[in-house]
Amino acid sequence: MNICYLSFPDSNSGCMGDTQFHFRIRQCPGRKLHIPAHSQYNRDCPISLQCDNAYYYGYVYFRQTKDKSVRRGYFQKSVVLISKLPFPNLFSQLVRIIAPEYFDNGEPSVEAACHDIDQWPSPTPGETLNLPIFGTILQPTLPAHTILPTLHEADIFSAFQPILAHVQMLWELVIIGEPIAVMAASPTVTSNTVQALVNLISPLRYCLDYRPYFTIHDSEFKEYTTRTQAPPPVILGVTNPFFAKTLQHWPHIIRIGEMCATVSSPKQFNKLKKSTALKTLDSKPGVYTRYKTFLNKDKVILKRVIKGAQTKRPVEVQNAMLRRYFLELTQSFMIPLERHMASLMPLQRNISPHKAPPRLRPFDANEFLKTVEQSGPQLTSGIKGDWEGLYKRFFQSANFEGWYRHRQHEVNQKLQVLHMEALSNVDIQDWIRDKEEVEIVDLILRLREKLTFAANNQSAVDRNCVVKLHQHVDTIICSLPADLQVVLKT
Repeated sequence: MNICYLSFPDSNSGCMGDTQFHFRIRQCPGRKLHIPAHSQYNRDCPISLQCDNAYYYGYVYFRQTKDKSVRRGYFQKSVVLISKLPFPNLFSQLVRIIAPEYFDNGEPSVEAACHDIDQWPSPTPGETLNLPIFGTILQPTLPAHTILPTLHEADIFSAFQPILAHVQMLWELVIIGEPIAVMAASPTVTSNTVQALVNLISPLRYCLDYRPYFTIHDSEFKEYTTRTQAPPPVILGVTNPFFAKTLQHWPHIIRIGEMCATVSSPKQFNKLKKSTALKTLDSKPGVYTRYKTFLNKDKVILKRVIKGAQTKRPVEVQNAMLRRYFLELTQSFMIPLERHMASLMPLQRNISPHKAPPRLRPFDANEFLKTVEQSGPQLTSGIKGDWEGLYKRFFQSANFEGWYRHRQHEVNQKLQVLHMEALSNVDIQDWIRDKEEVEIVDLILRLREKLTFAANNQSAVDRNCVVKLHQHVDTIICSLPADLQVVLKT
């Protein structure tokens, strides 16, 4: 039922004609859909663009027109494309091609579209794919570590134009995982704004829940609107006026008007509004919060963007400028953490084939904070403020937890690979010469564990190393008695 309700704008939205937006929903508990192509995609794509097995995305094309032949007086239908892949730009374009055909020609158009999509190759990061649909070819380049993720990019300039003075504060709120409600009259506006918020901290992955469009019929409605506990760390996009009351206790509320407003003055919407000032969905556009920023506002970028608006600079250029600014700000924030992470790695000379692979030392927040004053983000960003305080809040968030788990996995994987390389280069016959049979069998089992690891991480392990380890196993087995050889080979 969630998909049905999310596929139509709220009745108060007044969306006439064609409307596009997208939503995100939880997968039903207990249902695990394993798609090998998605697992392979996740291994090779940037972490911020991985499929999340717990969620689906829905890309909607809704049409509402007057029709006297219908009892309610209006034709109202939606075409919805459901996917695990977080590609709003690509799938919005796709549903924009399919939906008008369906409205004109009915179900045969959907069948033809499904037939075309069945021919599509698996998503491969870094490759430009040829995707046939209704006689045309879409040619997206899937994001990789060295390719900008245009399929996932939101137009952050247009999304935040009415509240541009506060966009740096929004970056802080997103990176520390604060609850944020986005209120607007249209699901197009809420979904674009929520997507823009999540994109603000790219390439860092936003590890909390976010809903580009959320309704009162959603199964998580009570969970996310209860007043018996603090608001959950989630970003919600809502259009129903009822939310102005139910989310009144939320600490950060963004009210976005229609996206046709232009920024002509640095004073426009410059003042923050107290969160208690929001009474109805018709309140003025702005950011309603009591949050005190840790960093000083960078007025230079704001003036550049405002000047661009005054001189009619193209939206694409304005967006690219803002995206680069926040990319560099996020990188400045993360570089000291990456540097500290590197210091926790054991030295390569301490990796011995005769011992178990070493592990990464635990992350100590206090130890890291001691380094911020001398080698913190201020070295690369130029923005002054309480960076240490911002890090302390970041360490309490799921964004830090997600980043740390991922980096811990990557580093330990790298240590496993280095240990495998050390094993592959030993003189195996010399090593087993004085060993008991039980020790030799144990060594075979450990080598096979390494080969299983290599099979599951083919992109990380050198092929020559795998060949040498297989040879080591064969050499060891041949040195054993015939009856034991039979057991080990089976």
